[in-house]
Amino acid sequence: MITFTDIQKNEAIRTYIAKADESLIALGFTEHSFAHVTRVADTARYILETIGFSKREQELAQIAGFLHDIGNLVNRIDHAQSGAVMAFRILENLGMDPGEIAAIVTAIGNHDEGTAQAVNPIAAALILGDKTDVRRSRVRNRDKTTFDIHDRVNYSVRESKIRINESKDTLTLQLSIDTDYGSIMDYFEIFLGRMLLCRKAAETLGLRFRLIINGQQVV
Repeated sequence: MITFTDIQKNEAIRTYIAKADESLIALGFTEHSFAHVTRVADTARYILETIGFSKREQELAQIAGFLHDIGNLVNRIDHAQSGAVMAFRILENLGMDPGEIAAIVTAIGNHDEGTAQAVNPIAAALILGDKTDVRRSRVRNRDKTTFDIHDRVNYSVRESKIRINESKDTLTLQLSIDTDYGSIMDYFEIFLGRMLLCRKAAETLGLRFRLIINGQQVV
């Protein structure tokens, strides 16, 4: 059985993630390296664990989260689909069960906004983990005078928390935003599509999705 630890420690996979992020640095994107993929993996696992999925399903969601952005090595355009093909080859060569490969590959191939669909629970958890990772530390540009709207929105987020309530029927993304750098309207200009996608992904898991910014519910 291929474990999350096996994937996390695999040197080839780590090289692909690092090199993919180097391409995004050159293109001016926010951080998509180990901090991002680890956070996505951990969030996806947390969601499935909290609502009662099996340990193995939780681990498959972690693996999908860790691998989901390797397609950026090929090109940012259609990176979900190229990443799914890469993940298929990697996991097949490692000897993973075909059914488990299928679940992971499907999730990766369906995580990006343009083509995303929460077609299975692992895909839903991956979408939620990926689209809720907004934080100041993702901004690489150190010159605040040259921030674009993506930089401003991410840099404005002082704190980001995702939680499922005790009754396990609502998932909440709670943000603390410094409006000196980005307004709530800026956030919605960039992330409205992602938040609607999060709502659909949460519904796939039998959850309501709520977005709270600076103490006020906005979705």
